[in-house]
Amino acid sequence: MNFLRKHVTVLAGGLVYLLLYAIAAMRYDGFFSLPVFINFLSNNAVLGIVAVGMTFVILSGGIDLSVGAVMSFSSVLIGVLIMKHGWNVYAAIAASLVCGATLGTLMGAIIHSTGIKPFIVTLAGMFFVRGLAFLIHLESIAISDARHTALAIARVGPLPLIAVLFLGFVAVGWYVAVLTPFGRNVYALGGGEDAALLMGLPVRRTRIAVYAVSGFCASFAGAALSFYLSSGSHLEGVGMELDAIATVVIGGTLLAGGVGSVFGTLIGVLMLGLILTSITTYEGMMSSGMTRVAIGALLLAFVLLQKVLTRRVAGVGRAT
Repeated sequence: MNFLRKHVTVLAGGLVYLLLYAIAAMRYDGFFSLPVFINFLSNNAVLGIVAVGMTFVILSGGIDLSVGAVMSFSSVLIGVLIMKHGWNVYAAIAASLVCGATLGTLMGAIIHSTGIKPFIVTLAGMFFVRGLAFLIHLESIAISDARHTALAIARVGPLPLIAVLFLGFVAVGWYVAVLTPFGRNVYALGGGEDAALLMGLPVRRTRIAVYAVSGFCASFAGAALSFYLSSGSHLEGVGMELDAIATVVIGGTLLAGGVGSVFGTLIGVLMLGLILTSITTYEGMMSSGMTRVAIGALLLAFVLLQKVLTRRVAGVGRAT
């Protein structure tokens, strides 16, 4: 019963995904195939990497609205360092990761030390970082470096490198969340800050580290975006923070914190990929309007489902 109480929302998300996938496979020819599934991973890998970092933030009871801006800033910074300053592609990526993690650390420190709500601090961070991106380069910048291009087209077996990177982030994120003291501290912080303090847990260090992780993931997603587009772009990050939040919630992580899973976030990413592919590719609706309607309806349905399931399981737990 304890396992069910902890993972009921993730299990519900997995069951809904399998149901939707089965319906799509029966409706569309060739949908149940390896190439289609690989497309789910590669086309949504950038969002997925951002969402892994967002999962830790939401598990801790916080929110991070700066991730889309950090992702765009990272892609533009990589483009400028490579094309304008002749940096090695790995050095450029490393510099962007340092910047992303530093920005996240600063926001986490401000949130903890001032008591200002994460919504406000990260909203300010979003505008600040978006402005920085335009300061270093006013327009999107194409990246024509041979080493960057080689990484962009690289494959590991049947999977594009970008998909492998996403799965790697999911695996590492799951390990950190489930099998390390830091992960347990994150869950405890999301369950209640006062209780975490009474248990002697390092609340300050954990909260700051959570936002540093989010900034790191967002900046790495910027590097992945530069591979996907072969450019650095200011516009691709607009709205990414909302997509990441939706993905995490659809994957079974409670917005209140303390309950959820990185594996559930993977399910959320695949579910959004399923919806996007079904509507745009198989239904032939190229407008993004219908996908937004479907994602909004799905998000609302999952929030309601989470509320019902958590109440029922909690009631069963008390009865037993």
